[in-house]
Amino acid sequence: MKILHTSDWHLGRTLYGRRRYEESAAFLDWLADQIRERQADALLVAGDIFDTVTPGNQSQQLYYRFLHQAAGSCCRHIVIVGGNHDSPSFLDAPRDLLRALNVYVVGAPADDPTEEVLVLRDRESRAEAVVCAVPYLRDRDIRTVQADESADDKNLRLLAGIRRHYETVCGLADERRTDLGDIPLIAMGHLFAAGGRCAEGDGVRDLYVGTLAHVAADLFPPCIDYLALGHLHVPQKVAGQHHLRYSGSPLPMGFGEARQAKQVIEVSFDGRKPSVIELPVPSFQELVSLAGPLEDILAKIEALKADASAAWLDILCTDQQAALELREQVEQAVSGSALEIRRIRNRSVMDQALSAMHVDEELETLDETAVFRRCLEQFEVPAEEQPDLMLAYQEILADLRQDDKMAEA
Repeated sequence: MKILHTSDWHLGRTLYGRRRYEESAAFLDWLADQIRERQADALLVAGDIFDTVTPGNQSQQLYYRFLHQAAGSCCRHIVIVGGNHDSPSFLDAPRDLLRALNVYVVGAPADDPTEEVLVLRDRESRAEAVVCAVPYLRDRDIRTVQADESADDKNLRLLAGIRRHYETVCGLADERRTDLGDIPLIAMGHLFAAGGRCAEGDGVRDLYVGTLAHVAADLFPPCIDYLALGHLHVPQKVAGQHHLRYSGSPLPMGFGEARQAKQVIEVSFDGRKPSVIELPVPSFQELVSLAGPLEDILAKIEALKADASAAWLDILCTDQQAALELREQVEQAVSGSALEIRRIRNRSVMDQALSAMHVDEELETLDETAVFRRCLEQFEVPAEEQPDLMLAYQEILADLRQDDKMAEA
């Protein structure tokens, strides 16, 4: 059996105000071609199909168009689990209809864990794999709130809940495999593994309050023959183990990922033993960062124009240059070309604006938690009161992020 593993499509994502539908469409067409060329039997999508819980019409069109393409190909099964950016109710709404196309969707943990255990069969109806389709596990799905619990207590209970969920679902799958024969057991998930690597500007955030709830490799049951993970955008192994993988995002989420090799993972099984091939994803939109004195930046723009580049540009000028004058000169330089300016920054202006803040900080690099911490410092909140206030603030953020705006009231 041969499967393709991908995740983190983030359909509908913008980059400094620019929609990226063309890139997403190009990737999905490429993926459909890979399914046919590689003769893949199944496709696993490990969460974050959409960038927001309220995807727009064009994002939905890309999603359903691809499912129609893939379902009409050699691919007999498509398994999709929800990520932290997805609306569980939105993903699950057409589940029964998509099932007729052999597209299995698990947007949220099921009340009955057997619903997360799928048996994939060949064209002669013989079982060829068991899949544990585990979606993103939200705090409220796996943990009961207790009075007076500390942040560490909360994180430990979260980890215990994640472990318990995987043990339950994988245990049921292993029992099912006993009746079906010596076939692979494949698990899916959308989470932050301990030691996982991120890239600058990729938008990946901690999924739970605090940082202890990064899942260690030993949390996953040993009966798993291949683990297909999503959430981290950098392709990587978990704890260096060949069969525990993040496919990474197929598109660079920001300029910090521009030089990162993107991939889809092909997994073939010889019995239960997986063999992994990393399929490089082409670049569908060039992203270029230019930094230095204005004279150097303008020279680099001329070189890009000479190459007929259609790159999107992130520009950081280090000169003492007025902001308006800088923008005028750069826009004039790219005029008449296919180059697009996505962001212009002036280091000297930024340094002045940030003079009251910590050295080498930029407002864009501060997340909501860091800004709140600055507020605590600014208003001279006593140090002994800050931990409780910070915990309460993080809980509010977590509730806002996990609220399913597509669910019925």
